Amino acid sequence: MNQALVTKNPPDPARVDAAMAVTLRGVEELIPQDEWRKKLERSDATGVPLRIKFGLDPTAPDIHLGHTVVFSKMRQLQDLGHTVIPLIGDFTTTIGDPSGRNSTRPPLTREQIEANAKTYFDQLRTVLDVDRAEVRYNSEWSDALGARGMIQLAGKYTVARMMERNDFHERFKTGSSISVHEFLYPLVQGYDSVALKSDLELGGTDQKFNLLVGRHLQAEYGQEPQCILTMPLLEGLDGVEKMSKSKNNYIGVTEEANTMFAKVLSIADTLMWRWFTLLSARPESEIAKLKAEVDGGRNPKDAKVLLAKEITARFHSVAAADAAEQDFINRSKGGVPDEIAQVTLSGAPLGIAQLLKQANLAPSTSEANRLIEGGGVRVDSGVVSDKGLKLGAGTYVVQVGKRKFARVTLS
Repeated sequence: MNQALVTKNPPDPARVDAAMAVTLRGVEELIPQDEWRKKLERSDATGVPLRIKFGLDPTAPDIHLGHTVVFSKMRQLQDLGHTVIPLIGDFTTTIGDPSGRNSTRPPLTREQIEANAKTYFDQLRTVLDVDRAEVRYNSEWSDALGARGMIQLAGKYTVARMMERNDFHERFKTGSSISVHEFLYPLVQGYDSVALKSDLELGGTDQKFNLLVGRHLQAEYGQEPQCILTMPLLEGLDGVEKMSKSKNNYIGVTEEANTMFAKVLSIADTLMWRWFTLLSARPESEIAKLKAEVDGGRNPKDAKVLLAKEITARFHSVAAADAAEQDFINRSKGGVPDEIAQVTLSGAPLGIAQLLKQANLAPSTSEANRLIEGGGVRVDSGVVSDKGLKLGAGTYVVQVGKRKFARVTLS
């Protein structure tokens, strides 16, 4: 709450300390920490929940585990009793945002935005209690601004300050074009904080500048400035690059349970602890104890299985996570999963590379041949080493790598 309130009871230091610990878990930055503590103290004393905002620009229909890092932090703060506000940027998405890129993100149509937003919320429910959240759309106030209001808003921030944003600064230095409308994006996002009377805004590290603009504008409009909290970008399966679909190092929240479980188990042991901090709901004390046991000689795979089961259960169910674990055990022993794709092909005798392509077990015959050369292809449990192998009419269990199976009937 941004208005000064007369407290009836002094805040409980233990509760405030606990809330600060929850807030700081896994964060990149909390700015300013002392102001956030004062907000927590006021909330504890008055019983008035704080208003916590996170903007979602639905530029793509699906989300992956990397996106859920911020959602998980929102859930932690929601469970403390505060009001979380998932804000759909249906207005800002029509502008387009560089977000650290060297070119603008293309604007979307209203139909694309609405379709993506629906999918977002279906997936967001797996992490956040959406029914207890205050879901808003920034077109509610941004459409009403009009040309006059937008110009007045632009008058509350200087070009010099705007050029401090890294991507604008670099593009200006190199002579790359910067459209005037790009300056409006951080201003409109910042005005969202004014409209919502936000106490805290969450975002990724790449959004820090825009979050600070919101803090500045609240002061311009006579409000108590929000604090800002940035979360780190989650490294993907490779442990190097941030999780991204374009880098194919991601786990989608709608992926099948067996695949999700196996992908989590594939991450490096060192990366596992960072994933525990950013993705797990386990208390940090429990994670620290688990790490100490691993450092003392316990098999790190035991800990990784716990993480894989927790993540899989969150997006599917406990039963699905248990089944995924058993499926992984079966596969590691060379067993065939209970349910595999059934494929019917013609053209016997058919070359193995062509069969893999037609059965969607390899994207091309050249990739199929590469997999064969690497010893990653099995037919009826036997490793295929001959790229010239041709299969006659019959039914075969074909396996590629550890996770791809198909029962192929060839005629």
